[in-house]
Amino acid sequence: MAIRLGDVAPDFTAETTEGTVSFHEWLGDGWGILFSHPKDFTPVCTTELGGFAARKAEFDKRNTKLIAVSVDDVESHNRWKNDIGETQGTPLNFPIIGDETKKVSDLYDMIHPNASDTMTVRSVFVVGPDKKVKLTLTYPASTGRNVEEVIRVLDSLQLSAAFPVATPLNWKDGDDVIVALSVSDEDAKTKFPKGLRKVKDYLRFTPQPNK
Repeated sequence: MAIRLGDVAPDFTAETTEGTVSFHEWLGDGWGILFSHPKDFTPVCTTELGGFAARKAEFDKRNTKLIAVSVDDVESHNRWKNDIGETQGTPLNFPIIGDETKKVSDLYDMIHPNASDTMTVRSVFVVGPDKKVKLTLTYPASTGRNVEEVIRVLDSLQLSAAFPVATPLNWKDGDDVIVALSVSDEDAKTKFPKGLRKVKDYLRFTPQPNK
């Protein structure tokens, strides 16, 4: 069954390159990103995991843990780690789940038979502190993800979780944000003392409140 926004992220216990992980317990009270790669020792996946490893400090700043999964086993992952560090310039610094039984892949609907009945597609799940799914992304095996976009979306999600705002097209951290329709003009003056720029009754901007 497909996982929808707002669903509780399925819990699981699995072996990883950093030992046994019980997903919800491992997440603790922070955010998490679970993402799949089709197969070990493949070129696009190598660049992706290296890219996420290189930006791990950015995710740490946002109280967000990274964990990857594929249908290869932990022994294979451990052998592949050396290639990732060697070719991408950053040692792997987050766990990879061994999922040779496809338990996790099936829980998260990561295998799309019309694309491949043996490998996972490039799925991304952002999970909030309440263990609910806040974002899903799915890429084909041929297209590598954009780490900057994942960070951008995470910033937007965390901002809207803390303040009654939304983020407009192409927003990036530090840009003005949109005041939620649930907030009246009068309340907005109190909630957003940096100012309110009203374009239409339904389109109101304010400087990013946590900057």
